[in-house]
Amino acid sequence: MVKICCIGAGYVGGPTMAVIALKCPSVEVAVVDISKSRIAAWNSDQLPIYEPGLDDVVKQCRGKNLFFSTDVEKHVYEADIVFVSVNTPTKTRGLGAGKAADLTYWESAARMIADVSKSDKIVVEKSTVPVKTAEAIEKILTHNAKGIQFQILSNPEFLAEGTAIQDLFNPDRVLIGGRETPEGQKAIQKLKDVYAQWVPEERILTTNLWSAELSKLAANAFLAQRISSVNAMSALCEATGANVKQVSFAVGTDTRIGPKFLNASVGFGGSCFQKDILNLVYICECNGLPEVAEYWKQVIKINDYQKSRFVNRVVSSMFNTVANKKIAILGFAFKKDTGDTRETPAIDVCKGLLGDKARLSIYDPQVTEDQIQRDLWMNKFDWDHPIHLQPTSPTTEKKVSVVWDAYEATKDADGVCILTEWDEFKSLDYQRMYDNMRKPAFVFDGRNVVDDDKLREIGFIVYSIGKPLDPWLKDMPAVA
Repeated sequence: MVKICCIGAGYVGGPTMAVIALKCPSVEVAVVDISKSRIAAWNSDQLPIYEPGLDDVVKQCRGKNLFFSTDVEKHVYEADIVFVSVNTPTKTRGLGAGKAADLTYWESAARMIADVSKSDKIVVEKSTVPVKTAEAIEKILTHNAKGIQFQILSNPEFLAEGTAIQDLFNPDRVLIGGRETPEGQKAIQKLKDVYAQWVPEERILTTNLWSAELSKLAANAFLAQRISSVNAMSALCEATGANVKQVSFAVGTDTRIGPKFLNASVGFGGSCFQKDILNLVYICECNGLPEVAEYWKQVIKINDYQKSRFVNRVVSSMFNTVANKKIAILGFAFKKDTGDTRETPAIDVCKGLLGDKARLSIYDPQVTEDQIQRDLWMNKFDWDHPIHLQPTSPTTEKKVSVVWDAYEATKDADGVCILTEWDEFKSLDYQRMYDNMRKPAFVFDGRNVVDDDKLREIGFIVYSIGKPLDPWLKDMPAVA
């Protein structure tokens, strides 16, 4: 029986290993983490992450060939294949601060693997890492190997949160990078044999190590670039009276471009896009390519501009001040069907409104009050460290209340900001909402989920990103 161990029980490690266990009943899979509370949650009925379909997969396999444990060294010692899926946060100080990936957790995992191993192992990079990380990890393992052979593979994940289980069941591609040596090719084949139990062989791509590592960064950079491109157009649409939905539909019908990732919004979020682009920028700078670095920086600049533009629109529309006004925030997760708040645009929008002394009432169907308060208090990049190493919030933000009902959030509010495209926000009773709000009542739709015309008939003043402006808003231009 092949034994697999995954170090790191987070958004990538947990779902990926659960699906491998489900699809490969002859493989024993252990997911290990030093966080006792996280492992306890994986072993309970309340999993530590929300992902449609994940509960069913875990319940089918847990205790049979899927195990969650804090005994990291035991399971690494027993494993044939060790996946490493630990945090790779952006450095906040020292060389490369603000751009480079911090590989502290990766290095300590590699040293521990070398220390406890008594048999040959395949070590698989699952975290998003900078190009040439495998080389560094290889050096640590070989210098501490004591006669044991390690093969390093890169197997980046391409999951989209909210559809991760479906992505794992039916992936566009599985990418495996390894050394172009007989031993490296043998290791690639061993991992390929695992995936081939449910993934068609033509979808399992094999490359050298560096191509696999760079492919992950490139894929996220290309996707983020599309979002920033349509968001840049949304600003121009508002200025000219065009409708970004119509423009993006027309552009997307070109088969060379396609319709995906062309929805204008308040900005992209999630754990990967910004981090991976910053990483790409740093790699370009280190390799003497400043023009290429500058090109990718613009993707993040437009994203930041879109968030600040949204805040400015809210403030300028409401008589140029939101001081002591109640603003309802509908949605805090970075996208629908996930409870993940990492780099969510809602954080910057809320901080911008709080900076203007607004009072916020926040509702999200999947995000806890503790998480929201933590996100609003933490410094940039703090979120990407294990939770026990994150700073603890000394006090809750006094001007923020978190409620469990959209109508409670909007009661007596001056304005509503829709920041996540949860399906339930499309079918809310906006007449009831309007009746319980202060007048004039504003809706600022950061995800283009509402029917603007219907809301205007009710009496709302509506701002939808990239759409022709309400006459009220034309008189009050948002100053960047």
